[in-house]
Amino acid sequence: MSTLTGRVAIITGSSRGIGRAIALGLARQGCNIVVAAKSTESTERLPGSIHTVSKEVEALGAQALPVQVDVRDADQLDALAARTMERFGRIDILINNAGALWWRPLLDTPAKRFDLVMGVNARAAFLACRAVLPHMTAARWGHIINMSPPIDLKAVPGKIAYFISKFGMTLVTHGLAEEVRAANIAVNSLWPVTIIESQASIAWGLGTPEMWRKPDILVDCVLRLVEKEPAALTGQALLDEEFLRSEGVTDFGPYACVPGTQPPRMSWPRV
Repeated sequence: MSTLTGRVAIITGSSRGIGRAIALGLARQGCNIVVAAKSTESTERLPGSIHTVSKEVEALGAQALPVQVDVRDADQLDALAARTMERFGRIDILINNAGALWWRPLLDTPAKRFDLVMGVNARAAFLACRAVLPHMTAARWGHIINMSPPIDLKAVPGKIAYFISKFGMTLVTHGLAEEVRAANIAVNSLWPVTIIESQASIAWGLGTPEMWRKPDILVDCVLRLVEKEPAALTGQALLDEEFLRSEGVTDFGPYACVPGTQPPRMSWPRV
């Protein structure tokens, strides 16, 4: 039996893409899933919703709770935690996966766009942690994973607003890990070294499939992290490939979207 059987994970932004893949990966290990996202209906432009993913989770034998949530709204995040406790009586894992992408220079970034990336990235992660921590603290067990990169100033030019927001998530990781270490709660950040196939990479034209890896590599990282006792690894900003190598993985070929290709690493973060 998996160590995750009966655990409960909240995953924001899990109606499609990386969040959906993580939800299904955890469900296969017996983890019950709170599918938290804005989309309640699947469309041609944005396939997938909290309901379609919940059905996929249940088809794998796990329980699912679909919750529509705008992560910019503190009250909705508090309600998300409350509904999870009402349904399952526990919150073991929080994956702050919801994200807003804006790779533009400062003069091409209007105030509303700055507010959007800050609200969906840094602020939402901060508030989601606030919402779940009392329950994790009471149980003296928990894992929080923020999908954000190691802080690398080389990445900032041309993407200032975005990296203020993403590095803000990573600062939450570093600071909160120390604040909750004594409560047996792990807080880590996780980031890919290549572009990952997702709605964002497609919509923004971030290369071609030969340059992408599947979300599976992040799924495998998440599984290895949350299967550990929280005290074993916390306060780290991890890169997917480096973390898996430290876990003994040597073959990364199966993660390529196009078999036989070697997706290039992003020029940042530096390792």
